[in-house]
This record gives sequence, C-alpha cells and structure tokens, in this order.
Amino acid sequence: MTFDRITLDPKQMGGKPCIRGLRVTVSTVLGLLASGHDRQRILAAYPYLEPEDIDAALKYAAWRLEEHVGELVPA
Repeated sequence: MTFDRITLDPKQMGGKPCIRGLRVTVSTVLGLLASGHDRQRILAAYPYLEPEDIDAALKYAAWRLEEHVGELVPA
C-alpha cells in the first residue's frame, strides 16, 4: 500500500511518519482526534493541513495496526 501524503524522513521529527513532509506527525493528528477534537478544529489549528491529510493519517494508522495486530494484548 502506498501513502502519498505520509512521509518518512529520518532527519525530520525523529523519523516519525509526517504529513506531506510538514513537521506535523501522524501521531499528532491521531492524538487530537482521540482527544475529541473535530476535523474543523484541527484544520483551524494547523491551517496548512488539508482534510485529505486527516484521512491519510487514519488510513496509515489502520494499515500499521493491521501490520502489528499480533502484538496487541487484550485488555
């Protein structure tokens, strides 16, 4: 699977997955969503993000979770 909006650069943000080479990590976007912030609030706080960036972050996270599902421990 390819993710054209997700970039990985070891020289940027410690190599964490970022949105389109910006200094906004996928985990930042996911954390904001998980904390209850809606898309409009995230886009207002980060005006250089686009709605498709949020979708890409969610798709990337789902893909990564599927890759590591065997490592999850049931609660």
